Amino acid sequence: MKYLIIFSILLFISCKNSKYQDQFDPSVITKSSEKINVNGHEDEKTWSQTQWRAIDNVWLGEKMKQGDFNGKYKMLWDESYIYILAEIEDDVLMDIHKDGLDRYWDDDCLEVFIDEDNSKGNHQYNHNAFAYHIALNNKSVDIGPDSIPHYYNHLKSARKTTGTKSTWELAMSVYDNKYIDGGDNIPVKLHENKEIGFMIAYCDNDNSDERENFIGSMKVVGDDKNRGWIDAGVFGSYQLKK
Repeated sequence: MKYLIIFSILLFISCKNSKYQDQFDPSVITKSSEKINVNGHEDEKTWSQTQWRAIDNVWLGEKMKQGDFNGKYKMLWDESYIYILAEIEDDVLMDIHKDGLDRYWDDDCLEVFIDEDNSKGNHQYNHNAFAYHIALNNKSVDIGPDSIPHYYNHLKSARKTTGTKSTWELAMSVYDNKYIDGGDNIPVKLHENKEIGFMIAYCDNDNSDERENFIGSMKVVGDDKNRGWIDAGVFGSYQLKK
């Protein structure tokens, strides 16, 4: 009888956990239940109420060795921001190019891709979508319609690093395709059932003249996997839910 009771308890826990896993929809971003203080710490209870998603698709470079890199992220939203919590394990952090607008993709950086209306399509030299490269100093760079990289203050960003683990916490304002560089632009107000295009990636340089790996959250088919900075069609599709 004792063993039957123990077996029943274990079966109940297993079923409960399976049910919880089944309820997680990877295409849904849930609304934050509280105000988030962007400080690089997973302080708020609301972060514990959403699940980690993997950053594990190698877009550039060879397969990484054990301990070289591991990445995952969480997402939340409110009317003003998309919130991102990324945890990156990287054994070496490199910031070779001191000019933040020069070859920023060859330094260690987090990259966030956002397509406000999930319309897909080309965004190489326009603002149909954005591809923000977030440097170790938390400055964000993307290429403008003039084909030149610019700093954009669309993200509040904080990074805390302990040993080989860096925790990035971001609050991202979302702009539509009417955005004009240098103009009086107003972020869109986010709401339930809104669809966005999104993915996240990491540029990893251990000690080279250029990045050695580029690892992303989406599986990109074909030989050219480094297309996110040009083609929003490779972004994931997400819906905002309460």
